[in-house]
Amino acid sequence: MNGAELAELVLRKLQEAGFVVTADSIDYPSVLDKEGLRQIHEPAVQLEIASRKEWLNRNLPKYLRFFANGDEVIPEHIDPVLIEVTETQHHNLFRMARFLWSLPFSKGYGRRLRCLIMDRSNGKLIGLLALQSPPLSFPARDRLFCYPPGRKTEMVNQTMDIQTLGAVPPYDRLLGGKLIALVAASNEIRQMYWRKYSGRTTEMERRILPPHLVALTTTSAFGRSSLYNRLRFNGSVIAESLGYTEGYGTFHLMELYPLFRAFLEQQGISTYGGFGTGPRRKWQTMVRALNRLGFSGDLLRHGVKREVFLFRLVDNLESYMEGLDTEPKYRHLPFSDLVTWWRERWLLPRSKRVNGWKEWRREEIRNLLLADQEKVEP
Repeated sequence: MNGAELAELVLRKLQEAGFVVTADSIDYPSVLDKEGLRQIHEPAVQLEIASRKEWLNRNLPKYLRFFANGDEVIPEHIDPVLIEVTETQHHNLFRMARFLWSLPFSKGYGRRLRCLIMDRSNGKLIGLLALQSPPLSFPARDRLFCYPPGRKTEMVNQTMDIQTLGAVPPYDRLLGGKLIALVAASNEIRQMYWRKYSGRTTEMERRILPPHLVALTTTSAFGRSSLYNRLRFNGSVIAESLGYTEGYGTFHLMELYPLFRAFLEQQGISTYGGFGTGPRRKWQTMVRALNRLGFSGDLLRHGVKREVFLFRLVDNLESYMEGLDTEPKYRHLPFSDLVTWWRERWLLPRSKRVNGWKEWRREEIRNLLLADQEKVEP
């Protein structure tokens, strides 16, 4: 594809994302509701699913059985168990379920921790949790701390960013997402992180970082979050709102990222590399391509302001991150206590208040992922 064709495609994708494109200007989109935002993400999601059709055809019959029918879920008997993703079966089930999200799938970057939350009462999947290395620069987070001179990287790398969090049907109808959010703050997640990264040497700087996990950050998918807001445990705030992002990102043009790379490579500009291939690298690649196509890099301002949340895993977060305390004072949040709280606070009241979740059938997952394929038996 030549530059003129790619530029025309950029304009078309911007229009699909809600930008107002005229001969003289490109105006940013007006505020969209959550359904409108999902529609903007839909092409990238479908592109990812289409690229994995062969894998889905091969694996869906094997893994569909881990998704529950509504009548297989008895709220009073739900018994969540936390499983770290370490085996091939875990990876495949995580990947399969992740395709159900409204946001495109990403493997994440840097340090990563993935978990399945299963229902021991029936062997079905409740939801997913995935953590990844945090961005080194994150204004909403960085405004909270005065990092010790020269130690920002060390301190920030004792936090993680929530990359995937949520429940799958029919558990999502029963506020299973609240359970997964509580689990993210649990003692068991911190301990899992410690076991995986204690004594590990960083690949870039060849040094050993403290294996403490003192905080998590995340942003809502579509503006204000109903999942994280008012998320408490015994009166303590679990997810603390830090305000909103400034509305910059790459998702509305991510479908074109392979074409941007190919365009730059044709011009002799390398887009490959080992480190720095995460969001920052993608951002730089897309800005460079847009500039060479005659556009401003400001087109990556999509206007979707995501709510930012902080999960404090220690009581002395500010003083620890600022180097005043040498040891973190961990909050005591056992997985079993969080499950009990979720069951009484959200699950049981919700199961009596809403209808429709019992009618859910896992065949709907097959239809979502293989809509244009031959039917696969569950």
